[in-house]
Amino acid sequence: MDIGYYPGCALHGSSFDYERSVHSCMNALQVDLKELDDWICCGATAAHNINKKLAEALPARNLAIAERDGLNTIFAPCPMCSMELIKVSNLLKADESIRQELSNIVEDKVTGKTEIINLIQIFQRVGYENIKSKIINKLDSYKPACYYGCLLTRPPKELKFDDCEQPTSMENLLRELGAEPVDNWNYKTECCGAGLTLADDSVIIDLTYKILANAKKNGANCMVVACPMCHVNLDMKQSAIEKIKKDKIDLPVYYLSDLVGIALGISEKNLCIQKHFVKPKQAAS
Repeated sequence: MDIGYYPGCALHGSSFDYERSVHSCMNALQVDLKELDDWICCGATAAHNINKKLAEALPARNLAIAERDGLNTIFAPCPMCSMELIKVSNLLKADESIRQELSNIVEDKVTGKTEIINLIQIFQRVGYENIKSKIINKLDSYKPACYYGCLLTRPPKELKFDDCEQPTSMENLLRELGAEPVDNWNYKTECCGAGLTLADDSVIIDLTYKILANAKKNGANCMVVACPMCHVNLDMKQSAIEKIKKDKIDLPVYYLSDLVGIALGISEKNLCIQKHFVKPKQAAS
């Protein structure tokens, strides 16, 4: 299975552990990721606040690279990146004048025909039965709260992925691998504060405390995410939360690819789990 791979800035920088985890899983599942040649930043949170056309041109450039190289599908592990790529892809498909304008700006033909998928969708494409056939470690000691955050399912008209308020796709996969995801908790699509972690730490502490405390109250023994920014806020901020809120949280935060990788028998070292701030209590047997 050949799929274009768009790492975005985070996975080549601060969230290198996520990239290691993703590649370890894809190698085990025989998915060949072809990184886009000479990709650029998608614009993320900043570009649309500065220049609307720049916010369209940056993702368009990456889509043009995929089309040029014959890649029909792009896997973008970061929900911000996948959302930006999808929005511009939809824009290109809907308007001929915009296709022409952005093709001129990026100096390459771009039509928006390339499909963009996230981490959950690539596992769906591999197939749950295929993944289950390769299980070495059943995840029966894991009771994760699956946290989707703001951007995996929103905006729903653009992404059209899972239910935007009550998504279940991560839970469905993890149950197939033997885990017991927490069902009745209240914050699976609430915001963690995202990039405010750099500007106003107090906001992040309040938001992430609500998420983590509610997950723990409802029986979770770990968190599972599919977003590098969500992982940073839920994992790295726990020590500060415990000091400020006087409440011991101690919930390991896994990427979805971490738990799939553990089920596949990949070592925690190769998944880069040792780089997380909150260390897991349970290890794969």
